[in-house]
Amino acid sequence: MNLIKSKKRVADHGEVFTPPWLVEAMLDLVKGETERIDARFLEPACGSGNFLVPILQRKLAAVELKYGKSDFERRHHALLGLMCCYGVELLADNIEECRANMLEVLSDFLPGDEEAFRAAMFVLSLNLVHGDAMTMRDTNGAPISVVEWGYLGKGKYQRRDFRLDVLTGMASFSAEGSLFAGLGKHEIFTPTSSYPPMSLRDLAGTVSGNSGGAV
Repeated sequence: MNLIKSKKRVADHGEVFTPPWLVEAMLDLVKGETERIDARFLEPACGSGNFLVPILQRKLAAVELKYGKSDFERRHHALLGLMCCYGVELLADNIEECRANMLEVLSDFLPGDEEAFRAAMFVLSLNLVHGDAMTMRDTNGAPISVVEWGYLGKGKYQRRDFRLDVLTGMASFSAEGSLFAGLGKHEIFTPTSSYPPMSLRDLAGTVSGNSGGAV
């Protein structure tokens, strides 16, 4: 694997890709979490998916092991595994490659499932953000939004949107001795938007603009 795209990109952005063997060794340090379908991972400089792709592959292996005998559960938990992968990337070509690579992994797991593919396209358009994790702003200068997805069962998903800069302040707010240590998380960290439960078909429909509104 070529670890750089160009010397200029290294000089301008510090872009160097982590080799696959090192990625796997690092993920093995948190092996249990990488194999938990609903464990959330955020890669603040995700590149073309060097970490997120193998994380998704591990999650899908866990889906197959647990739900392989039920097409319904296998399909819906595969999408949940994808929903729990997040990335921010400064370079436009990288974020497009990352989305394409993640879609390819899901398509290989659910071959011929056009509806799941379209739902995954929508999810990745939100979960993989073209922006700067240092400033926590997207390329339009707006605060980066993080979508919390939850699976309610029976084919229904819940979506809530949060600001990344607020979420990253959670540790300092809850630290012992902090002025806010006695407050419940719900008192500080509230979503910017909440949505009614959506089915996989609803999510697939958003690709053509038929999305449900926030509440």
